[in-house]
Amino acid sequence: MSSMTIDYCFCTLALGKKYRILTQQLATDLAKYCPKAFIYVYTDNVNDFRSYNNVLAFKHRQQGTLLCYNDKRLVLAKALSKFRAAICIDADTRITADIPDDLHWEPGITVGHCKNLVEHAQKYNPERLESLQKLASKLDLPLEKVNYVGESLFVITRDNGKEIEFFNYWGKVGRFLEFQGIHGGEGNAMGLAAAKVGWVVHCSGWETVKQATHHIDASYISTPSSSWDTWKLRLTYHSRLNFARLKALNDFEFFYR
Repeated sequence: MSSMTIDYCFCTLALGKKYRILTQQLATDLAKYCPKAFIYVYTDNVNDFRSYNNVLAFKHRQQGTLLCYNDKRLVLAKALSKFRAAICIDADTRITADIPDDLHWEPGITVGHCKNLVEHAQKYNPERLESLQKLASKLDLPLEKVNYVGESLFVITRDNGKEIEFFNYWGKVGRFLEFQGIHGGEGNAMGLAAAKVGWVVHCSGWETVKQATHHIDASYISTPSSSWDTWKLRLTYHSRLNFARLKALNDFEFFYR
């Protein structure tokens, strides 16, 4: 780490065999097209990344009750403890062209796909609007002024500690939405958290990274899984649910009064 010459890194989640394989491909791409960059990985099997010199892998148990998407905030926080900026990239992404070393982003959040949260929900998930409106009211935010942000590729840049506040709100909002049955679309939680901490959503600098990447749909990629893997997923679901309930007690006064 002492020899690094760039002040940003990448980060992703690699939970399950399929996503560990995809992250290995991503790390190989990164070594070719952005060789000075590291990628932070939260994974259920760090041994799969021992031979990758550009990977900083950390053991992680999924916290999201059904899906892991809101866990992105945890690997981002880890990455930002060492780097000024962190590019959060989905594991099912390939890097296909050179990425410059001297990229710069404004403090806060930088995304390419940023749209009004209400309009996004009305188009794709109208059944979520009631829960989102209730949550915005608890946060004292006008929902019509909150953005939904694209979550497959975005950048968080240090902002004098405000990023920590953002991650805290993201976690609380994500738990609330999960208890409302909204497990996907973490762009909802990110948008609400960003609005709560007063971040303006930036776009400048995102396109450079986007043009060098190709996001694929992992749902079309099959990998063999054992009965043990299936059983383990079912077992850990209940432990995650109980953990989330305990965490929710800390949020109860704010969100559930």
